[in-house]
Amino acid sequence: MNCKNCEIALNDNINFCPICGAKVIRKRLTLKNLWHDVSLQFLNIDNKFLKTFTHLFSQPETVINGFIEGTRKKYINVMQYFAISLTLVGIQVFLMKTFFSDDLATTMDFMKDFEVTTGEKDNPFSSNPLGSLEDINNYQSIIYICSVPLYTLATWLAYRILKPVKQYNFTEHLVLNLYYNAQVIIITAVLSIFFLCFGFNYLLIAGFVSILVYIYLLYILKRVFNTSFWEAVAHFLLVMIMFFVIFFTIGILIAIAIFVFAIITKI
Repeated sequence: MNCKNCEIALNDNINFCPICGAKVIRKRLTLKNLWHDVSLQFLNIDNKFLKTFTHLFSQPETVINGFIEGTRKKYINVMQYFAISLTLVGIQVFLMKTFFSDDLATTMDFMKDFEVTTGEKDNPFSSNPLGSLEDINNYQSIIYICSVPLYTLATWLAYRILKPVKQYNFTEHLVLNLYYNAQVIIITAVLSIFFLCFGFNYLLIAGFVSILVYIYLLYILKRVFNTSFWEAVAHFLLVMIMFFVIFFTIGILIAIAIFVFAIITKI
């Protein structure tokens, strides 16, 4: 028989292709063996997802540095892990719109108190360039995807400036940030739904989760680059500065481009 993935000829007594590593499938697809495959991937206590998830908390340097240095089978591939996190975001948005729409409506009503009222044309909160909270919620996946390159550029520049003992190139920083952001997305989605089930205010949840996210970034940087606490704090602060500089620079460039485009179309 031949491998169904790479078409190479296989011996009858092997279970995995020696070329592409794919599992040799001999049985016809049924609900039973489909569920077996799913349970092995996601529900088994020894599965890669659970191991990746827990080790990104207990030993993030093993997951991230291991992948960068060539350990690619022990944990879920970084792109696959990020894709799983985005799938979870879609589930989160669906649940929030379906079961927690009243909580979001209450939050948006609170935010509208800052918007312009009749005669308050100069109110700085009168226009929200990011749109409503509902719009942001609907495009969370896109926001997360766009934020990864910004975080990557920020950490890459910060560590080029400070020059620690362990230095990574841009792609290796991308791996770090993909794992970090995927873990953050998963935790954010789970905690948001969990706290909303107990009636917590969405803004309160967002604030609490944001604090955890930044603490976790500090923890990741310290463990991955194996620095002292205060060195990690210095790296973290510079990363945050670089991130916001990059963010606002891109924002200004986009605003200028929109302004120029508007002028050109009027001519």
